Amino acid sequence: VQLQASGGGLVQAGGFLRLSCTASGRTFSMVGWFRQAPGKEREFVAAIGRIDGVTYYTDSVKGRFTISRDNAKNTVYLQMNSLKPEDTAVYSCAAVRRITTRERDYHYWGQGTLVTVSS
Repeated sequence: VQLQASGGGLVQAGGFLRLSCTASGRTFSMVGWFRQAPGKEREFVAAIGRIDGVTYYTDSVKGRFTISRDNAKNTVYLQMNSLKPEDTAVYSCAAVRRITTRERDYHYWGQGTLVTVSS
């Protein structure tokens, strides 16, 4: 599986961005978004099941971020609203061939895209 992430950028606090992750290659069961802020470990943000569309979010983004998918385009989106400075991080998408939100279970990773939220 090859994953291509895009959509990062610089935005003011309260603003919004939409990240995209396009996959190609082998099939997978779930696509997740993870982020790594400067000086911190990478953390889970959101994930979506490829078949059932069930979504999962970390508590800090619930109500602000929405993950969705377009299977026809093999693309997963992360709509990020009401952005906060603490959302600043490199966001990476990843895929796995089973249902899980554990980072260590994800085998396929795309390159990261930087999101910077200014105060």
